[in-house]
Amino acid sequence: MTPTTPIWTRVRLTFTALALASLGAIASPALAGQNCEARPLRTEAVAQALELASRVGDALDASGARVVLLARAGRNLDEWGLRWSHMGIAYRDDAAGGWLVVHKLNACGMSTGNLFRQGLGPFFLDDVYRHEAGMVVPTPALQAALLPLLKDDARVTTLQHRPYNMVAFPWSTRYQQSNQWALETLAMAAEPGIVDRAGAQAWLRFKGYRPTVLNIGPMKRLGARMGTAHIAFDDHPDADRYADRIATVTVESVFGFVASGGLGAPMQVLR
Repeated sequence: MTPTTPIWTRVRLTFTALALASLGAIASPALAGQNCEARPLRTEAVAQALELASRVGDALDASGARVVLLARAGRNLDEWGLRWSHMGIAYRDDAAGGWLVVHKLNACGMSTGNLFRQGLGPFFLDDVYRHEAGMVVPTPALQAALLPLLKDDARVTTLQHRPYNMVAFPWSTRYQQSNQWALETLAMAAEPGIVDRAGAQAWLRFKGYRPTVLNIGPMKRLGARMGTAHIAFDDHPDADRYADRIATVTVESVFGFVASGGLGAPMQVLR
């Protein structure tokens, strides 16, 4: 398997990193679908992304870790008070001669998502907004549990769920978004008795995980739902929707949970 081969499926698709910034863009019909526009990579952007990947790789090596949580800033999310748009779980693969990142990506223009295993270069080439990365080093025990799981195609897809929703409700199994897959997989590694998503979510509730709550009004929700296939709100409780409170899994909420729950170190910013 090559570093960019989809883990869940062998079908070759074009992917783009999707973030909450889309909610603002798709509210306007003129901008609907802009996440699927084919844009040629600029030489300068490629060079910057590869330079960032190199610096991050050096920092990961220097950390002494074998597994880290790794985030990128793919979109401007200042409107939502967020810094990071997407995360994966990276591990040192000696056979590959470097670090590989397992993460979930949404197929462009579709309501499905698949798991990918990529090198650091491809991970940061996907339309980076800020050339920096967020890193959290899990505890040695959690790293030891994650490492064989990430290398095993069957085990790493245990909690993968194809129906994709960028603002999936954290306590529902109807959809799954990228950061949610990473969080639920962390739970499965931390608690060996977990065998499905419902079990992972129950464990996360018990351990005190708190999702990020976004204020998204009805008109923006309507525009988002009509303008794209990868955003839905029907998995959220009615009371929350009527109050414009949309809870979802963000990188910030995952990093905070890992640090406060004693599962890893505080976040470090890599530039």
